[in-house]
Amino acid sequence: MIGICSDHAGYDYKQKLIAYLEAKNYKVKDFGSHSAESMDYPDVAHPLADAVEKGEVENGIAMCGTGNGMAITLNKHQGIRAGLAWNEEIGKLVKQHNNANVLVMPARFIPFDQVCRITDAWLEAEFEGGRHQRRIEKIPVR
Repeated sequence: MIGICSDHAGYDYKQKLIAYLEAKNYKVKDFGSHSAESMDYPDVAHPLADAVEKGEVENGIAMCGTGNGMAITLNKHQGIRAGLAWNEEIGKLVKQHNNANVLVMPARFIPFDQVCRITDAWLEAEFEGGRHQRRIEKIPVR
């Protein structure tokens, strides 16, 4: 299951991406926002991060205007590796090199077809391990 969230800036893309993923037989849990009305991104980012950390969803996707607010908030959680991607190559690399368990995208700066391509690249990529695993083990603050 994939968890997904957005603020008001990403709401339309989130709705379309849910339909896109469900058409590809993915199960999706929507953490909000539930409208395009202005809201605060941490209100949906924290519940998504909690669900990923607890294993309630396998991974997550988040969108806001620039993607930065979501990425900053999500990465406050010790068990989250949220990667901001704006093209397919970066979407693939955040999984291969950083084992990102949440994909973050900038809804105001990329077209929806790009959102789909980035999502597919991230979902299809596999973590490479090796030297990347060593680096990931050094990320958590102890």
